[in-house]
Amino acid sequence: MKILVGSDLGYQVNGPATLILNVQPAETPRQRILRETLTITPEGTRTEHWTVPATGNRYLRVHAQAGTSLHIHHEAEVELDAHVADPGEVTQLAPAELPPEVLPHLWPSRFCESDRLERLALREFCDAPPGHARVTAVCNWVHDRITYLRGASSPTTTATDTLLSGAGVCRDFAHLSVALCRALGIPTRFVSAHAPGLVPPDFHAVFEAFLGGKWWLFDATRQASPDVLVRIGQGRDAAEAAFAEIHGAATPTTMSIRAEVLEGPDVGRGLRTTQAVADVAEAP
Repeated sequence: MKILVGSDLGYQVNGPATLILNVQPAETPRQRILRETLTITPEGTRTEHWTVPATGNRYLRVHAQAGTSLHIHHEAEVELDAHVADPGEVTQLAPAELPPEVLPHLWPSRFCESDRLERLALREFCDAPPGHARVTAVCNWVHDRITYLRGASSPTTTATDTLLSGAGVCRDFAHLSVALCRALGIPTRFVSAHAPGLVPPDFHAVFEAFLGGKWWLFDATRQASPDVLVRIGQGRDAAEAAFAEIHGAATPTTMSIRAEVLEGPDVGRGLRTTQAVADVAEAP
């Protein structure tokens, strides 16, 4: 499967500023970058690039000068090799069986206060079969109770805030789902991605649950098909997988996102929610 992704980001810089961006697709055994371009104007703007080995997250640091109109153009053609399975065969591991490296994804984090939601999670999902079905039950519960509403949350909104307000965007759906899964003893992590078929086009937030020795993708908003998601970043929550951090006097002015399937399934035919998708971009 081949997917074309890209972004155009504009900033007005009124004073010295440093931007740390995580907008480029990760490159992993199951997500291969066939070609990629990155253009930054004004020319000569100082930049740095690095990849975090533990996550595969790729970062771009831009040092912008006062009085400039900064523009960042990125485009990449990505080849995906999704691992698809029968959800009924995806089991749940007991905490004693979990690999040590996934244990941090059981712990509460800044935006996913799983320790505050344990009683709710046990009450609502104790009867759901363990494994993929239980995480799907969490997704269904969040989808049915939280209204997708732009402007209903802020960068400081947490999972419990979303639960109380009853509204949010993809980031909030992911945080609440992650918190509930962790409260059930399921290691879970936040994932930022490009999502073909998303309306309107935007960066998207989903999550992964560690089941049966693999990380399996889920989208509680039901707006994207997991098998066509192009992974950008991952972390315990959005604080570790933010698309952009701005340090200094820079104000966002424009943002345009695109994601298009060049070769593969027609995303316009609807979501494929009857299959389990793992390791779309296999990562540690």
